[in-house]
Amino acid sequence: MAGPEHYSQIDFENTEIAFSHKSDKELKKTEWLFKLMNMENLVKIGSKIGLFAIKFKLPFTETIVKNTIFAQFCGGESLLDCQPVIDKLYENDTFTILDYGAEGKSDEDDLDTAMKETIKAIEMAASNNSVPVVSTKITGLVDNNVLIKLQNNEPLSDGEKRNYQHLVERLDEICEKAHELSIGVFVDAEESWMQDPIDELVLQMMEKYNKEKVCVYNTYQLYNITKLDHLKRDHQRCLAKNVLFGSKLVRGAYMDKERARAEDMGYPSPIHANKALTDQAYNDGITYCVEHFESIASCCASHNADSNLLQVKLMDQKGIEHDHTHLNFCQLYGMSDNLTFNLSRAGFNAAKYVVYGPITDVIPYLIRRTEENASVTGEMSRELSLINKEIKRRGI
Repeated sequence: MAGPEHYSQIDFENTEIAFSHKSDKELKKTEWLFKLMNMENLVKIGSKIGLFAIKFKLPFTETIVKNTIFAQFCGGESLLDCQPVIDKLYENDTFTILDYGAEGKSDEDDLDTAMKETIKAIEMAASNNSVPVVSTKITGLVDNNVLIKLQNNEPLSDGEKRNYQHLVERLDEICEKAHELSIGVFVDAEESWMQDPIDELVLQMMEKYNKEKVCVYNTYQLYNITKLDHLKRDHQRCLAKNVLFGSKLVRGAYMDKERARAEDMGYPSPIHANKALTDQAYNDGITYCVEHFESIASCCASHNADSNLLQVKLMDQKGIEHDHTHLNFCQLYGMSDNLTFNLSRAGFNAAKYVVYGPITDVIPYLIRRTEENASVTGEMSRELSLINKEIKRRGI
């Protein structure tokens, strides 16, 4: 049985390991970028200007975005562009999860394009030992209004029924190709008012494709008060159907929007009342997945050091080998390098979530990243403090 010494060897404050993949010049550029993102008012104004400039194709806008936040948080504009990023991560013992960044589309041609891009990513993943999983968004495969109507048990028009059938066909085609090539598929979570039909559809795909090994994973946003129960419920359903369960655990991405909508429409907020309750639910989810690791393949997709350390500790306590295929870690590309690279150096399955796509398509994703890093108090963000620590260590 593995001893606690493995646990104590991981130090998420070790910036030498965290930034060993960055040259001095790259590190200084990253510092400059995070300093800008720490200016809350600049981020708010810049986000609005950036959206306007991209929408109206103002000169030089794409070039500026491409050389700054796009280069920090995205792998490239195409799959081919991502290969150097994939290779560099693998040189540092880190896997890549590919994610085509288009979202919120409704035109059928755009939805077909998203499906084809995801299948191309699966085929590319199969030719790279370092890309075990691709990610897909249901909102990139169907008009959101169809999902909202299904959740509310509203009747669908004939056209909407066809649109839903197209969604089922698109997702099935993605999962079938992934199953054929032994690649995993993470299905992203969405807002609570359209999540139920997504959960049901993803579970149907698990029942079809997770018989021998886990191909399909659902995502659970544990800031939602119901999701820990849903995680356990869905695992039990898979056990009853004699299939393996795939789960990616995140805290959640739409907190402000969820709370605002609940207030506007007069229903109780679906989000935990405070961060401590969310943290507890998340850590309970991690504990549940590790306890049932033989029938659950899971991913701790968290930027919280305590949650990552909890999974490490639980694995060591149970004597589970660090590279067990059912227990994984993942952080977004361009963020939390102190977690990812220290985990991978210790032999765990750690990956970066690498978003790619045309700049105009990934702007909503990029704005979310910059807003996450903007410090409300004006103090240095966690990212910037770690970068500064490494700059000081290097003496540059």
